[in-house]
Amino acid sequence: MGFKKSEILEALKTVNSTDTNNDLVAAGHVKNVQIFGNEVIVDAICLSPALHVKKKLEVDILKAIHAEVDQKIQIKINLEVPTKAQEEATMIRGAELSGVKNIIAIASGKGGVGKSTVSANIAVSLVKMGFKVGLVDADIYGPSQPTMFDVVNARPSSIHVDGKDKMEPVESYGVKLLSIGFFAGTNQAVVWRGPMASKALNQLIRDAHWGELDFLLIDLPPGTGDIHLSTVQAVPITGAVIVSTPQNVALADARKGVGMFRIENINVPVLGMVENMSHFTPEELPDNKYYIFGKDGVKHLCHEMDIPFLGEIPLVQSIREAGDVGRPAALQDNTPVSLAYEEMTRKMVEQMVKRNEEMPATEITRITTMAGCSAV
Repeated sequence: MGFKKSEILEALKTVNSTDTNNDLVAAGHVKNVQIFGNEVIVDAICLSPALHVKKKLEVDILKAIHAEVDQKIQIKINLEVPTKAQEEATMIRGAELSGVKNIIAIASGKGGVGKSTVSANIAVSLVKMGFKVGLVDADIYGPSQPTMFDVVNARPSSIHVDGKDKMEPVESYGVKLLSIGFFAGTNQAVVWRGPMASKALNQLIRDAHWGELDFLLIDLPPGTGDIHLSTVQAVPITGAVIVSTPQNVALADARKGVGMFRIENINVPVLGMVENMSHFTPEELPDNKYYIFGKDGVKHLCHEMDIPFLGEIPLVQSIREAGDVGRPAALQDNTPVSLAYEEMTRKMVEQMVKRNEEMPATEITRITTMAGCSAV
């Protein structure tokens, strides 16, 4: 296979640069083109750090070279964002999200307690109550919301708003949704260090056109790490909800999750805790309750830490099945499960209204590290 650098450059002249006024070559945004056998490496400039803009430019470059030169060429693209563009993007961090009234972080200290399932069903319950709702899947390394909302193959579109290109969230069951899962393949592992993951999360939140929302829910990953700190630095969180199962090993981590939000420099009100998988009731024995993970563990922790108890969600096969097929269980009407989610969501809204009446708005966190903090 033989092709020349000049052919690659001619192909790149058909690609619009991110300044929109010139093609990639005319704008001087092609830094270098290297050819190694049947592989081409293109080093180019992207004037926006936004994830969707960079992804579009990559796709345009790939299509142009394959169409104009050869379909069999292997292409590697390295995009560089100028320092000035990075600084301008950083300046908007921490500002309020226009049109978004309340931002709720949903967290858990421990993985596997059903936090994402609870997040999805809270979002659906809020929509059923008449609210306008958005959901950010902030679990960068294990995004699950595209599956739970049956939009695995969906991709956010681009929309031009106030002179800027922004992501248009995917909508499912009335919930506006963004997730890193929309940009990574289903079999593709996201292997990023903390700063890269935090940057991607900031783009999901800030580079999106959310429109008017009563609630923006942020489904956080387990633990108390970089993503959590980046979230409270990026936007003013109205309040947090902690999800845990009743056993001691989960409660120990839930305690740390509460402690993180209560750190003086973060100071996000905890609206309450949810006890997930509280008990198991077999379908053939509807009056029986089996406390597989212990009884009332979250309720006792709430009493100890002076936190509202929002409710308990049973361990029911239908909840798992609903999540697997992309139809959250709360979508059903008047079932024991949907009523449990609706009651829990109503209590969360009540606590949020009380919080907004009695406390000042949350400020963003302006620190860069929390290492060694005893509260966590």
